[in-house]
Amino acid sequence: MATSTCLQLNTKSFRFPLLQPNSASRVSVKPSRIRCSAASPPKRYTITLLPGDGIGPEVIYVAKNVLNLAASLEGIEFTFQEMPMGGAALDLTGVPLPEETLSVAKQSDAVLLGAIGGYKWDKNEKHLKPETGLLQLREGLKVFANLRPATVLPQLVDASTLKKEVAEGVDVMVVRELTGGIYFGKPRGFGTNENGEEIGFNTEVYAGYEIDRIARVAFETARKRQGKLCSVDKANVLEASMFWRKRVIMIASEFPDVELTHMYVDNAAMQLVRNPKQFDTIVTNNIFGDILSDEASMITGSIGMLPSASLGESGPGLFEPIHGSAPDIAGEDKANPLATVLSAAMLLKYGLGEEAAAKRIEAAVLDTLNRGFRTGDIYSSGTKLVGCKEMGEEVLKSVDIQVPAPV
Repeated sequence: MATSTCLQLNTKSFRFPLLQPNSASRVSVKPSRIRCSAASPPKRYTITLLPGDGIGPEVIYVAKNVLNLAASLEGIEFTFQEMPMGGAALDLTGVPLPEETLSVAKQSDAVLLGAIGGYKWDKNEKHLKPETGLLQLREGLKVFANLRPATVLPQLVDASTLKKEVAEGVDVMVVRELTGGIYFGKPRGFGTNENGEEIGFNTEVYAGYEIDRIARVAFETARKRQGKLCSVDKANVLEASMFWRKRVIMIASEFPDVELTHMYVDNAAMQLVRNPKQFDTIVTNNIFGDILSDEASMITGSIGMLPSASLGESGPGLFEPIHGSAPDIAGEDKANPLATVLSAAMLLKYGLGEEAAAKRIEAAVLDTLNRGFRTGDIYSSGTKLVGCKEMGEEVLKSVDIQVPAPV
């Protein structure tokens, strides 16, 4: 696989910690199912956990145990390092991303994030907001490609706000450029105009290499899916988008097997709710990707089901659910942990190249839903309402019984 679509693996060895006493310890793991042997030493990775704020610690707790069990069944061992970030870090250290947290994250094989933010820190100055820590983390890890799948699962098609015939079968991957564009462009700030009026300003700017590398990731991603890539821009108005389209067309010559189309962002926003099945893979800039990926997520019925991966050309990737910290339900055992569990599957697949363990987790999530278990955000009549912890326990049971064919 090209380095533009996967991370270079860190092969350092680490000791394997025992699972904390919890629901995972009640799941029986039969030795006969573990594929490793004395002749095949286990693969070892270190994972940085960033629980963050709100429901973050709850969903990370579940995902950690699912990761550990799935890994053990595939001959993989993990060391987990838990570090503060976001509001939790602000309360502990006075900054949203402590230097030690970033240092530990950069030295790990992958990073799994829960959620950040909350009402408590909303009035902080910008440099002291939890969200600033997330931008700093992305910049520090040099992750530039954000992959957000939006898949309508058959078990949850009725949870979509769209008509069943529109939502059924939707499977879209949004590839968002993550470290350029208007969120990072300069000049930016506040000032006064020629009339003496207060103004705020930002700059949408992209260098050629930034567009080229995200385009290659998108083409590679589309190649592994249905071979269709739609580049979204606003090239009828914005010079930055005109340049974006020019570079994407140039990179397309490297991928003759992928069908490339272009769409203006306003039309794309409309088409995503009108006929989402027309899309396979979408590539777009930072701000458009931020908006369109959230829109695509709601087609699925709940952002509590959707994972994401942020990848760079080397070093650890960042994996996180797309939902927020949900401070209103934090600590009430109401959170849906499945987006974080599926982020853990993306960590295995895209971050470590451990496809078998990733498929085991994905199959376990589907099995749990097939058995009728639902958290409040995806609950419907005839299913069983459970909390975050119980949902995690049921996924663990499914991980234990799912034995995918060797890959």
